[in-house]
Amino acid sequence: MSQAAQKTTPLYEEHVRRGAKIISFGGWLMPVQYTSIVEEHHAVRNNVGIFDISHMGQLLVSGPAARGWLNTMLTNNINKLEVGQGQYTFFLNEDGGIIDDLIVYRIEEQKFLLVVNAARTDEDFAWLERYRPKDVDLKNRSANFGGVAVQGPRMAELFRALFGENVNLPTRNHIVDLPFDGTSVSVARTGYTGEDGVEVFFRAEDAAKFWNSALEEGKALGIKPCGLGARDTLRLEVCYPLNGSDLSPERNPIEAGLGFFVDLTKPNFIGREVLVKAKENGSPEKLVAFRMQTKGPPPRPHYSVFDDGNRIGEVTSGTLSPSLNYGIGMAYVSAPYATIGTRIDIEIRGQKFPAIIEKKPLYKKS
Repeated sequence: MSQAAQKTTPLYEEHVRRGAKIISFGGWLMPVQYTSIVEEHHAVRNNVGIFDISHMGQLLVSGPAARGWLNTMLTNNINKLEVGQGQYTFFLNEDGGIIDDLIVYRIEEQKFLLVVNAARTDEDFAWLERYRPKDVDLKNRSANFGGVAVQGPRMAELFRALFGENVNLPTRNHIVDLPFDGTSVSVARTGYTGEDGVEVFFRAEDAAKFWNSALEEGKALGIKPCGLGARDTLRLEVCYPLNGSDLSPERNPIEAGLGFFVDLTKPNFIGREVLVKAKENGSPEKLVAFRMQTKGPPPRPHYSVFDDGNRIGEVTSGTLSPSLNYGIGMAYVSAPYATIGTRIDIEIRGQKFPAIIEKKPLYKKS
């Protein structure tokens, strides 16, 4: 793909100006790191970090029939959402496979904001459009809006520095609109790192203003701008799945261990019948977390998993954990082996290295 064909976020110039290493990611030019992945990772675990998430899609669904219709398109139950609340959920295909994982926020009585994965935005929009009834309005506001994730134990201090001492942080999984420097931004108490955090959405033209203010106000708190590298190591330590790696149209939420975000008591949503069967009969494979037992090269996606010489699965995500200082990963393995404490081998460049299946999350706050 030529550089010209790639999309850039409203913060692209800021990343270049700050010397970020830029890579191509799902058709976007994004920072993978500024200083080092490990340094940025530790900033989020110990202080606070800020990530550009403007590449993620933002879809708006509204109208009197929006809620009822969306509930047929999503696995979780949005009837449980009050105005100002959000939840994690999935779009499934007719076979129960995961098209995308997303967060849906109920931002008004009859209006919903869907924050979807960057590489899936157009596909998600087309999927919704295909089923959309006439009395539901669907808009893709992605090109006009940006966002950042502010994550880490000192996030609340930064929030007060940016928004004022008397402004309340939204509670977990809630979203609020707040005034900021002559404009308005939406602040959601969500994240993808295992730390306390907020995701802030704003108009594209306000992106640089918010980003630079956060970095300036956060200096005293040890803030670091962070790239996709640290985002990946942070999410993998707490076993949050990555769409396209751990989740795909060939996998359903039950085998991914994410049945909690599927409400099978809802009468009709796309893919439901397949999930009911998967729940009743069990899945042939399950997504497990593992850690390496010896120092050696870290596990990577597509490496084979063995038990006593038999191939029993494949790694979907893997890295060297900066917090734990050993190799970790997630893999789909045959159900009989998918129990905590099972010893497995990961084949890395033709050699087998011992690993053990662990309880999720792999990293826990002390």
